[in-house]
Amino acid sequence: MIRVEDLHRHFGGFRAVDGASLTIETGSITGLIGPNGAGKSTLFNVIAGVLPPTSGRVFMDGEDITGLPPHALFHKGLLRTFQMAHEFASMTVRENLMMVPGMQSGETIWKTWFQRGRIAREEAELRKKADEVLDFLTIRHLANEHAGNLSGGQKKLLELGRTMMVDAKIVFLDEVGAGVNRTLLMTIADAIIRLNKERGYTFCVIEHDMDFIGKLCDPVIVMAEGKVLAQGSASDIMQNEQVIEAYLGTGLKNKDMVGA
Repeated sequence: MIRVEDLHRHFGGFRAVDGASLTIETGSITGLIGPNGAGKSTLFNVIAGVLPPTSGRVFMDGEDITGLPPHALFHKGLLRTFQMAHEFASMTVRENLMMVPGMQSGETIWKTWFQRGRIAREEAELRKKADEVLDFLTIRHLANEHAGNLSGGQKKLLELGRTMMVDAKIVFLDEVGAGVNRTLLMTIADAIIRLNKERGYTFCVIEHDMDFIGKLCDPVIVMAEGKVLAQGSASDIMQNEQVIEAYLGTGLKNKDMVGA
């Protein structure tokens, strides 16, 4: 699905991503971990078009997508969530979902005057789809709640739901469990697994919690100092001496290994 070749992203003299190369296989849930400052979020931002690379290439399904803006990648099915949820706080949960698909007739002024029937039909279809998403995520009871009133975990579920409103091929999840209680975290994990198995979504996940990574991800990619350090199963990664050294410099218990 995704191939990254010798990617660099520099901020002045600081090399946040320093020659990273990796692949994300179609149909996988790939974990991306590493110590603070490893370059993980910057890598996500470059792949997703939020930041241009200093050098290197990114390919999606064999197509060179290097430097394409986020809206162009959105239409190709590449979506990215952020560490802090970006909901529209004054809109309801259902409305947040309904506004995701692009090219809606109601976005054009003259169509609001002359094609009201078409707009009403589109909105009815979007409402139905939004409600199906809410049912899938088990948050239908929050449909009419203002998104700004949701808990951190509920906002992360809403972000995941927004990816379901379009034909996503690959979703990059940046610290999906940050600030989320264990119960909701498992709900999020179950939703990701179902989307992967039932709808064919490919995921790449940055996460602190190695139990969460172990439940979801195979393979796991480790970054350190802007480079890819190792790749393998979660159990292999937690026993890899290079990975242990990168995190703490000495011995490490696997439950203590977290990636920022």
